[in-house]
Amino acid sequence: MNFIPNKHFKEEMLKEIGLRFIDELFSDIPEKIKIKELNLPKGLSQLETERKLRRIASKNRSLDDFLSFAGGGFKPHFIPAAVKAVISRSEFFTSYTPYQSEASQGFLQAMFEYQSLICELTGMEVANASLYDGATALGEAALMCKRVKKDRGKFVIPACLSWDKKSVLQNYVKGIKLDVKQVSYDSVTGKINIEELKNVVDKDTVGVYVENPNFFGVFEDQVDEISEVVRDVDSLFVVGVDPLSLGVIKKPVDYGADIVIGEGKCLGNPLDYGGSTLGVFATHKKFLRATPGRIIGMTHDVDGKRAFCMAFQTREQHIRRGKATSNICTNEGLCALSAAVYLAWLGGDGLREIAVENFRKSQELSRRIESIDGFEKRFKTVHFNEFVIKSKHDLMMIYEKMLRKKVQIGLPLQGFFSDLKNCMLVGITEAYTDEEIDFYINSLTEVVENV
Repeated sequence: MNFIPNKHFKEEMLKEIGLRFIDELFSDIPEKIKIKELNLPKGLSQLETERKLRRIASKNRSLDDFLSFAGGGFKPHFIPAAVKAVISRSEFFTSYTPYQSEASQGFLQAMFEYQSLICELTGMEVANASLYDGATALGEAALMCKRVKKDRGKFVIPACLSWDKKSVLQNYVKGIKLDVKQVSYDSVTGKINIEELKNVVDKDTVGVYVENPNFFGVFEDQVDEISEVVRDVDSLFVVGVDPLSLGVIKKPVDYGADIVIGEGKCLGNPLDYGGSTLGVFATHKKFLRATPGRIIGMTHDVDGKRAFCMAFQTREQHIRRGKATSNICTNEGLCALSAAVYLAWLGGDGLREIAVENFRKSQELSRRIESIDGFEKRFKTVHFNEFVIKSKHDLMMIYEKMLRKKVQIGLPLQGFFSDLKNCMLVGITEAYTDEEIDFYINSLTEVVENV
């Protein structure tokens, strides 16, 4: 809906509330704390504004003219035109929390379909209508574990976890009696150290979080054993997933997951300079009332017709207040809608095809990088679409030289993991062409030969 304010509307609104001037709205503010004006530059016309924004935007490099093979979660994926066609419809494009269900049936149904698709993808019984991103989904999962296991005080995570998730998690657990304990990863395989995990997990553990594939792109093929460790102390098993990987590996429910979370940006959402993103969250029905966020339900209206409503709302602004299970103030509605359209468009066979293509190209790229003198895979295990490469050369020097060729060869890790000096996390998806892979390899070979 477009709204263009003008003098007539202003005068009409002021008259309705019994005022003559807009300044009268602020008459109760003491004069001594008022400011005369803001120190802002003179306003620009629309034409001038557009020109200025274009100049600023031109300083960035998009993936159309700059190749990025950086791992770490956010990578370019193919987005079918059907996704944008649906989410650009006016009734969806400005979608927010649908407080009036009678006026929001279309969007409520879309969120119901999203939840259904996430449940089918993960094997879980309940999914919420999305959270902010993968990092906040982890924070919310930890708080949910604490709500379920009230008298316990330890949440266990792998050391091979992205720094942003660790930071968000630590912020989430501040103020409650919940300590976050890290378990190291095996230096050879990159997988979680199962023996150390057994020693850390005890009767004081509210939950254990494991990513599959993990931050290094490695498949945690010990998930069944990890699940047993968690079950032995009657704790909760939280699994983080790359949604696309579920096209080639078994569902988290099949190895005992209690809560499944993930970053859903790969499901039909563009990179958009890092945001906005989509937090996936699914669990068992028995944990429904401990689940954060909102859940859309299907019911019937007074005439017996199918209808949709917000069955559960957990915000503190609502009547639950102090009993709220979450501080989440809204959901990523448009991103969730994109994910629903994307998954519906793909179908099961399409999802598997894309997952296989991600896996195939990743194996090919890792082999070709290892064929270059001085490069090898750091962890000799099966990976999905990301993997860690170690270089005997000065990686940062090579990194800078490759940037001049408009190629970002990977994400340097030595600043985040002290034992991964001269290592980088490389990522690739179905969106990369064979020509782009050739350019990466040829350029890297040329740089190395001239070192």
